[in-house]
Amino acid sequence: MPRPSRNLDRALLAAGRELLPRTGCAGLTIRQVADAAGVNIGMFHYHFKTREAFLRAVMLSTYEEMYQRFVGQVAKPADFTPVEQLRTAFRVIARFVRDNHLFIGRIWADAMCGEAVARDFLRESIPRHGAMITALLFEGQRAGLLRPMPVPQALAFCMGAIGAPTLFGGAMVDGGELPKALARAIAKSVLSDAALDERIDLALVALAVVPGQTARAKPRAPRRKEGS
Repeated sequence: MPRPSRNLDRALLAAGRELLPRTGCAGLTIRQVADAAGVNIGMFHYHFKTREAFLRAVMLSTYEEMYQRFVGQVAKPADFTPVEQLRTAFRVIARFVRDNHLFIGRIWADAMCGEAVARDFLRESIPRHGAMITALLFEGQRAGLLRPMPVPQALAFCMGAIGAPTLFGGAMVDGGELPKALARAIAKSVLSDAALDERIDLALVALAVVPGQTARAKPRAPRRKEGS
């Protein structure tokens, strides 16, 4: 018996990726996915066995697209500094967040509501690219290019300066509540490639070493009073 075409599992994954932002993990049914993909339910079970395995596959396939691009572009050329690598890394991630903000927002919401498959996905995926960014921040500090500060603090600042406006700006534009003119303005001034790159540059400038302050001054011991 010939093996079913791999195009069927790809069609199912594409349907899941389209449906998940609207339904969430709890609301997505096998029937919805099969109907949207134009695939027999039997083929769903053949390829993915369970709904939970399918949800995991949808999340991973979406993430892997970004991660492979991330690794390929951030791989260290000989003449790239850690700061230049960070700029490239942030550009890849910012564009991924912008283009998939509904998908990402739903996964975060599901994880916070206790959906195990969403929580497991975030627990496993975030450290993969997060470790590379953390290492670049550390290398930039060690090279004297970035101001000394706890790396988690630097990472949190970048997430707030770059990622949060991208995620929430996209949600505002797609929500339909804003006047069309305002939505267009936000799309241009917050979500365009130029806007993303500008926020990335601003974040890296904020993290850069201030001239003459390449290291934190050590706290001075209090002076001893005479006769004490």
